[in-house]
Amino acid sequence: MEVISIKEFYKDVLGESCPILDSFLEDQNNHDIGHFNVFNIADLSRTCNSKMPYNRRTYYKISLIKGRNKVEYADKTVDINAYGVLFATPKIPYKYTSLDQNQEGHFCIFTKDFLDKTKSGLVIDDLPIFKPNGNFVYHIEKQQYEEFEQIFIKIKKEIGSDYTYKYDLIRNYVIELIHSGQKLSPILSVENSLNASTRISTLFIELLERQFPIESPAQGIQLKTAADFASTLGVHVNHLNKVLKETTTKTTTEIISSRIAQEAKILLKQTPWNISEIAYSLGFDEVAHFSNFFKKNTQLSPMSYRK
Repeated sequence: MEVISIKEFYKDVLGESCPILDSFLEDQNNHDIGHFNVFNIADLSRTCNSKMPYNRRTYYKISLIKGRNKVEYADKTVDINAYGVLFATPKIPYKYTSLDQNQEGHFCIFTKDFLDKTKSGLVIDDLPIFKPNGNFVYHIEKQQYEEFEQIFIKIKKEIGSDYTYKYDLIRNYVIELIHSGQKLSPILSVENSLNASTRISTLFIELLERQFPIESPAQGIQLKTAADFASTLGVHVNHLNKVLKETTTKTTTEIISSRIAQEAKILLKQTPWNISEIAYSLGFDEVAHFSNFFKKNTQLSPMSYRK
């Protein structure tokens, strides 16, 4: 699974270089606000692909949608037939497909530090709408669409202004979008068991592999257990185990353990890190636990393998 950064997003949207963008980014850096920008979907739909493959983005995204679209994530498929709003977080990889050419609406992208607690009073990852196991695609009626659109219009007007505190004002508008979204009910998902199982299995492997290679002892892996992966994918741990057993003949824990053991071998052979540094980077709080794990999976102690 590809990880899409802010720069890669702009490369896809605006091409290799854009002087206006360089000036815009410099302005935001001077204000030390993180990154924020807003776009018109109708303008971009004429130049961008109608399909975005499964990717994890390094930024947050709020999309106000008018048109027929499909969103796929974990074991869920959500069809948007008229109006919708999407709240995407870097924690959830998803696929987005436009089903017709008549696309309208707006979206904004921003980095975590744009809504830093010191600036907004919020811890963005603690908000229900950005929880990895929650719903992030919502159905709205025409009147609600127009209410959301008025907020986007104010954002667009402000971002082009010379007002000294414009980003503080825009931050408040974004928070208004988030609170408006948290009042909505999620669209019911349509599940296809065969496609869903394949998708879950693929996403699990991609999430697992995304944590490697480990480039420094301080890096550490974030997803360590079957429950961690199930929570990130938005499925029950028993369902994840069932799917992986059917598609790989192995349990979730067996697959995770095998991959961690493989990385441990690489680190023991290819780095000068001591055993405790390797243990920590692989998610073990104590060296003894790592040594027992490694011996169970390789029949050798970490030191014996290194020698």
